[in-house]
Amino acid sequence: MKFAGYFANDTIKDKELFESITNELHRQQNQIELIASENFVSLEVLAALGNVMTNKYAEGYPHKRYYGGCSFVDQAEELAITRACKLFDCKFANVQPHSGAQANLSVLYALAKPGDTILGMGLAMGGHLTHGSSPTISGKWFNAVNYGVNSDGIIDYNQVLKSAKEHRPSVIICGASSYSRQIDFRRFREIADAVGAYLVADIAHYAGLIVTGFYESPMEFADIVTSTTHKTLRGPRGGIILSNDENIAKKVDNAVFPGVQGGPQMHTIAAKAVAFGEALRPEFKEYARNVLANSRALADRLLELGLCIVSGGTDSHMAVVDLTNLSIMGKIAEAELEEVGITCNKNTIPFDKLPPTQTSGIRVGTAAMTTRGLKAQEFNKIADLIYKILSHYEKSGYESIKKDVKAEIIDLCKKFPLYS
Repeated sequence: MKFAGYFANDTIKDKELFESITNELHRQQNQIELIASENFVSLEVLAALGNVMTNKYAEGYPHKRYYGGCSFVDQAEELAITRACKLFDCKFANVQPHSGAQANLSVLYALAKPGDTILGMGLAMGGHLTHGSSPTISGKWFNAVNYGVNSDGIIDYNQVLKSAKEHRPSVIICGASSYSRQIDFRRFREIADAVGAYLVADIAHYAGLIVTGFYESPMEFADIVTSTTHKTLRGPRGGIILSNDENIAKKVDNAVFPGVQGGPQMHTIAAKAVAFGEALRPEFKEYARNVLANSRALADRLLELGLCIVSGGTDSHMAVVDLTNLSIMGKIAEAELEEVGITCNKNTIPFDKLPPTQTSGIRVGTAAMTTRGLKAQEFNKIADLIYKILSHYEKSGYESIKKDVKAEIIDLCKKFPLYS
């Protein structure tokens, strides 16, 4: 428990809170983390998140602040910007968004007016809430139109073009939350040009694969690129906005501050700078290579076992498992897997007949456990354990099977310790 003690025991006197932190550490150490949007940051990133820059207000941008005493936080933000631009091979970066959602909101604020039409991937088809889903600001302030996938689970680019020509959106958003295949950014650029729309690429899930060359970059094609800084990028929870167009970059800066946010979280920006620096190292490319290899191993093994994978496979860190042939809801699958120490999330599948609170699928990802050192052999084993639980649910001997699987999970986690 050196890790918990180093970061909390000597400084946090609130016993109830410390217990929560310690229990969460134990959970992370003793479970197989397959949530595609999560990862384990380095100790250096964690240390940066707990630094004294959390005390500093710094509204504005480097050397253009509305508060005094910002010379050192200016240095940290400039370092994060410089590293982000090098990492993504772009000219402009705004590293202030508190989250991917706020990055996307800022972009829409910069490029569109309330009532304008935006075109994004439907949530049920694999898109994200902020791409025009009705409960969100993007779905309430704008006339949001959706595109989806075909019967094979692949983006229907003909439908995208047809919808774009019919609705003439101001902004087209490409990117997804649960789409495992390569996105054709060039094709989206052609569609956007055909209707005079801005093209925004949300690469929150793919960023770590993009900067290492294992997933195509949209920087050549999109007017603006947004991303989170965690997930496959393995940084702190936060957002980032990138562009190669100076005029658009200025609009984005004004949209982030003062449009959507006040003071930036300078300690988080410092942690972003650390993570960007880590991603620029050669070993991060090897990590990303393993993330992709592990994802394909996991998906392929699940297919061999008779489970259905949406789109038939993966080109990224994640896969969406269609559970309809097992007659088990995603909600139940998530709960049963968590009981034995496998953490994933229930997920809708294209054309799902169940509501989002139940779902017909689960989403699995490999970024976090690859950080712990697992390779394809271990992910093949994880696939076997997933199948054992889901295929035996409520059948004879199920409780005994759960007990055995839980023991195997604990043994596997011990072989690949986290923050030891």
